[in-house]
Amino acid sequence: MAELWYNIAETFSTINWRDVLDILIMTFLIYQGIKLVRETRAAQLVKGIALLLVLYLLSEVLEMRAMQFITQNILQIGVLALVIVFQPELRRALEQVGRSRIGKLQVFSSSVNEQEERAKWTKFIDALVGEAASLSRQKIGALVVIEQKTKLGDIIKTGTIIDSDPSAELIGNIFFPNSPLHDGAMIVRDGRLHAAGCFLPLSDNQEISRELGTRHRAALGMSEMSDAIVVVVSEETGFITICRNGRLDRGLSLERLREYLTAELTPEKTPDQSERLLDRLIPKKASSAQEDEKHED
Repeated sequence: MAELWYNIAETFSTINWRDVLDILIMTFLIYQGIKLVRETRAAQLVKGIALLLVLYLLSEVLEMRAMQFITQNILQIGVLALVIVFQPELRRALEQVGRSRIGKLQVFSSSVNEQEERAKWTKFIDALVGEAASLSRQKIGALVVIEQKTKLGDIIKTGTIIDSDPSAELIGNIFFPNSPLHDGAMIVRDGRLHAAGCFLPLSDNQEISRELGTRHRAALGMSEMSDAIVVVVSEETGFITICRNGRLDRGLSLERLREYLTAELTPEKTPDQSERLLDRLIPKKASSAQEDEKHED
């Protein structure tokens, strides 16, 4: 027993800060991988891979040469097979990394540009919320995709470019029943109505309620493959839904819709990472030296 404790103590004595950091990073990556698998249909595929491993071990112990040959060759190409099978999940994970704070880091910004952007988005929000009331009341279906960091050029190509200033009347005309573009989605880029009649990818999520139709499934699919904000008006119930990051928020009021879009599209200006980065790059000594020069003058 004493020898066991001695070996454990000796093992821990050889661990340095690099080993601890390595363990923490690997723990985080494994946790994120398990979380990614549990939230998707990939969980069933993982069970199948685990079954193959069990069969391989059994064939090796029981010396079943045929089974061992087959499972061994399957596992040899397992890495390539995993990349192919888990392609949607891997793509979604990489997109989430790109949309994280690391991908949003900006060094330079302009207050004038920020004011112009806020004015554009405020005008769009007013137009969308104003027309959403009419669409919901008349139970006219609508599907509006608000582009964020992830560009939607491939989706835009499936529709018609309109590139217009936002207005409630134009939004209503586009989604009016039997109009040429009413069946597709509208894409909003930089606060402008950029395209309409666009086709969106449908979600493969099997947990979606059967009460939701193709329009909601398309909104969910769009939110799964990008960081876009999708607004849906149901033609069956007139309910307003917001979809983002693969999640649906149904039955929103007009006030809640305005609050959400305002918070996401025109956030209040706060000290961000870029300002903190510039503070680090510009030495404080330089600023103090400039103040000294002013006092001398």
